Amino acid sequence: MNYAFMSFSCPELTFTEMLSTASDLGYDGLEPRTVSNHKHGVEVEADAALRDTIRKQATDAGIAIACVACSARYADPANSDEHVQSTHNHIDLAADIGSTRLRVFGGGLGQGMSREQAVAHAGEALKSLADHAGERGVTICLETHDSWCDPRDVASLMEYVGHPNIAVNWDIMHPVRMGFATMEESYEMLKPWVRHVHFHDGKTSDNKLELCPIGEGEIDHKTAVQILQKNGYQGFLSGEWIGWTPHQEHLPVELATMKAYES
Repeated sequence: MNYAFMSFSCPELTFTEMLSTASDLGYDGLEPRTVSNHKHGVEVEADAALRDTIRKQATDAGIAIACVACSARYADPANSDEHVQSTHNHIDLAADIGSTRLRVFGGGLGQGMSREQAVAHAGEALKSLADHAGERGVTICLETHDSWCDPRDVASLMEYVGHPNIAVNWDIMHPVRMGFATMEESYEMLKPWVRHVHFHDGKTSDNKLELCPIGEGEIDHKTAVQILQKNGYQGFLSGEWIGWTPHQEHLPVELATMKAYES
């Protein structure tokens, strides 16, 4: 299995420092999150020279840029146009630095929208992005998150779009945590489209999620790893730890736990 971590683990690190951390700890890739005041410099504002440098540094280090994570979302007509344009910009950024994956969100539904209307609106937005993504060799991966935690809704959206460069970022936590489906059910519904995976563990108390070490929370990571192995998943599992312990503490421990589940 291939493992990466998001820059939320180490927002204070430069891109060079992120690469060194990944290499030292045995990670295969990293996932920079844009527009979050992280210090890596992987942003749409980066000029051509910086993009070339980022790509070369990653190649030389033997560490993949597993995915570029942005916050674009499409289900609300009030702001979907600006998010579509942002996605176009992020497609070019991802391609220029050598990443084949771009993480996006579905986002909250527009006021008074039915689920069917939201699928159609978000679906048309994604269709308008698909050819550009295909031309640049980038797959747009919509995360099981926010108003799209139910894998049934995400599957409906994928079926509506029907394009090989529009796929799913399966965050293994949210469908289970929100009570929509088991780990096995979630994967079976999303199986044709899973191209990127996020993992992290937590416990829900008073409707608030608190992160905790993998194996101590509510999410069955062992089952997730075994499902992906069984089905020959070739992409990355990317750890998402936001505002938790220092990266020197959690990154090595979480990776060791996930690798132990492989056996």
